[in-house]
Amino acid sequence: MRTHRHRAGEEPRIEADAMSTTTYKVSGMTCGHCEGAVTAEVGALPGVTGVTAVATTGLVTVTAEAPLDDEAVRAAVDEAGYELIGRA
Repeated sequence: MRTHRHRAGEEPRIEADAMSTTTYKVSGMTCGHCEGAVTAEVGALPGVTGVTAVATTGLVTVTAEAPLDDEAVRAAVDEAGYELIGRA
């Protein structure tokens, strides 16, 4: 978080650092259950603030406080029972 300069008597204004959004291609998702499994595993990674998995396209969009390590995402997808193909 960043604190911005402020005038005397004013409270400092704090803004969140920029979020990172990355979309990955995942193989093997076919239904809502698959989406939920991938969302739960990837969502448990430190710093992740949101996950959207879409079985029909195989795309998983992850929003995090900072860029994620692709290998950590790969391990989470693997734990859910699917295969990370790479970034979309």
